Amino acid sequence: MLAANVTRRNFIRGATGGLLAVGLGVGVAGCSSIDLSTAGGGGDLLDQLRDRGNVRMGFANETPFAYIDSEGDLTGQAAEVGKEIFRRLGVDSFVPKLADFSSLIPGLNAGLFDVISAGMYITPARCEQILFTNPDYNAPYAFLVPEGNPLGLTTLEDVVANPDVVLGVIVGGVEESVATGVGVPSDQIVVFPDQVSGIDGVAAGRADAFLLSTLSLRSALGGRPDSGLELSEPPFIPTVDGVDQNGAGGFGFRLGEANIVESFNSELATLKSEGLLLPIVEPFGFTEDEMTDLTAEELCQAPLA
Repeated sequence: MLAANVTRRNFIRGATGGLLAVGLGVGVAGCSSIDLSTAGGGGDLLDQLRDRGNVRMGFANETPFAYIDSEGDLTGQAAEVGKEIFRRLGVDSFVPKLADFSSLIPGLNAGLFDVISAGMYITPARCEQILFTNPDYNAPYAFLVPEGNPLGLTTLEDVVANPDVVLGVIVGGVEESVATGVGVPSDQIVVFPDQVSGIDGVAAGRADAFLLSTLSLRSALGGRPDSGLELSEPPFIPTVDGVDQNGAGGFGFRLGEANIVESFNSELATLKSEGLLLPIVEPFGFTEDEMTDLTAEELCQAPLA
């Protein structure tokens, strides 16, 4: 239940208006500013990156996928996997480009960066807008709830069954469509601009639960041991119309850049087959359970929410 009567429409209007400008125009410490003069251009993207000597990596500052560390460097599961693959492709300099999550696809298509490196879930709707590599992980969902899980929330069906529950999601994330696909009414959903504000929202009573992958929530809570919050147990994979809503994420490129996607997938497959992927991602909380052989083609064609 919300501590105050905040409507979803007003929350989004107030919370995301400023972030869109920040996401598309301003970097954080360690991130260069956007240079529109480098956007676009013809030819093969991989050749361009090799000639230029760097790749501009769009990210949303979300742990454990891609974020700026205490030294001001871009790191995280997606960032480090991306760096390793680009090195193998002949590009060894990385330029972070910060955007709020909902601005990543528009920013990519506007030429503000070359790749989305943010652990973005692969969904049919997103596949209509960008090209995805094959996924490098698949993670279940959980709720972030107050300690003791006082409302006993373990699945989205529990939210549907209790009309007083307010569920938090991230703006632009797939979680909202998954929740509504399961049957959660829109007026039970509050949208937060990012992961941190979602966690703060539950802590402050503005939402009863915050829906995200176990990986993201576990990583975020690791830095807040006295938050009074916990993950619901056990993790779950929601089902919409009989179809599992896999939380499988990959890297995003602009439509028409199939050549670099093919090259990227080839190097990713090598990392998997040689057992080199897991050691890269283990420092960020990933385990063998999150490794996957799903393909972007399967995920793009699946009738997901």
